[in-house]
Amino acid sequence: MSQDAQHNQHTPIKTLTISCLVIFLLFIWQGNKGFNLWDEGFLWYGVQRVLLGEVPIRDFMAYDPGRYYWSAALLSVAGDNGIMSLRAAVAIFQVLGLFTGLLLIAQSEKSEGKNSAFFWIISAATLVVWMLPRHKLFDISLSILLIGILTFLIRNPIPKRYIIAGACVGLVAVFGRNHGMYGTAGSLGVIAWLTIKNRSGTGFLKGSVLWGTGVVIGFLPVIFMALLIPGFAVSFWESIHVLFERKATNLPLPVPWPWAVNFAGASVSDASRGVLVGLFFIGTLVFGGLSVIWVVYRKLKEKQVPPALVASAFLALPYAHYAFSRADVGHLAQGIFPLLVGCLVILSTAQTRFKWPLASALCATSLWVMLVFHPGWQCMKNYQFVDVEVSGSNLQVAPGTANEIALLRQLVDKYANNDESFIVTPFWPGAYALFERKSPMWAVYALWQRGESFEDMEIERIKSANPRFVFVLDSPLDGREELRFRNTHPKVFSYIQANMKIVPITQNPAYLVFKARDQE
Repeated sequence: MSQDAQHNQHTPIKTLTISCLVIFLLFIWQGNKGFNLWDEGFLWYGVQRVLLGEVPIRDFMAYDPGRYYWSAALLSVAGDNGIMSLRAAVAIFQVLGLFTGLLLIAQSEKSEGKNSAFFWIISAATLVVWMLPRHKLFDISLSILLIGILTFLIRNPIPKRYIIAGACVGLVAVFGRNHGMYGTAGSLGVIAWLTIKNRSGTGFLKGSVLWGTGVVIGFLPVIFMALLIPGFAVSFWESIHVLFERKATNLPLPVPWPWAVNFAGASVSDASRGVLVGLFFIGTLVFGGLSVIWVVYRKLKEKQVPPALVASAFLALPYAHYAFSRADVGHLAQGIFPLLVGCLVILSTAQTRFKWPLASALCATSLWVMLVFHPGWQCMKNYQFVDVEVSGSNLQVAPGTANEIALLRQLVDKYANNDESFIVTPFWPGAYALFERKSPMWAVYALWQRGESFEDMEIERIKSANPRFVFVLDSPLDGREELRFRNTHPKVFSYIQANMKIVPITQNPAYLVFKARDQE
């Protein structure tokens, strides 16, 4: 066996070791830092309900089922439904994502040199600093896994691999249907690219049929849920129908273009960070367009191009859509990985004089943009972080979060201390997970208007649950008055006002607290 072959044989082991070590150190540093009653609480609540036998989407508002069953399976082995166990389960999935990205970069190198490990570490740092927010690590890892899936097909496009690639895309859709759609767009692009100058291999039509067959196989878990679990099919279809009704996949925000930065009112560090964020948004579009043109040009000229670059190219624009659907740093982080992996693959094959300065610049700018959003960094820089016990674990959280948890505990102790039901709406689904209580409302994250019939069903659920208190965070999401709970769910809000008694338990005008009329 040649020396290069031996290196290639050991590359997966080396990159897996680096990935495990990086995620482990990251978890040690910030695993118990921060807490989010919003989106993280939404995931945590869903996992708790699945552990109790409930079905995502049918029994409670949820993401697609895969992430819940992954987390619930690991938590059941651990025998714990707490927040730290959930974070550990998510971190294991994060390892899969980082390992896939790092392996693609390492395998794109022409040969493994003495400095390869250092380049892999720079690449790992660049990738992992963008792996935020914590509760979206499933989505981030799925985007990287899709690059790996399409790379696997490109390297040896035989019929069996078309089916395997399709099955993997279908399985990805079990974790997130949006990722299934992005994977579909990228796959069709790759299949079309493979047919260019292809005189004897699988054609586009045959390849698409084989790939589509695989998608059905991979999506079988959801298909079986629809066939075997009463009520799931209707709920699943309704969750798709709502997206078409809203004509959007997310609540949009203005794009933070670099020229829109308020240079006069921002510090130098904030202004520079704002410019870089805007440039990264632009980068997702520029890379998506130019990389597709480049790989098609190379194929027409029958010249080699790294398979991982082709896969990244055809996924870049679909994931740019995700970044721009709600144009903040969190969604940029979830849509940027085709750009990052593609750039690092290019640099892995570049001449030394370009490779190291550009790789270092990409890593440095990524750290400058993202490090401030990591809870470990925030805790290190803010000595006011306080210790709070959550599900038997000690977390270090911001004072504002500690106050929110303290208020919720005060309300539960006063009005619902015998495992009774309560409502916290619309923004803090983590309150239910915090106390291991079932939400009376299906919409544990009541962000959008859903119509009168939906509200009528919610009111019936509330009547059945007989909640002992209701907490309404009366705040306009994104500053939009139409997104206040009283405006998105007017009938539910009127029912609460008519049937419960408001109590002045807090001085914050955004916190509306109602108690059951039979409470003292």
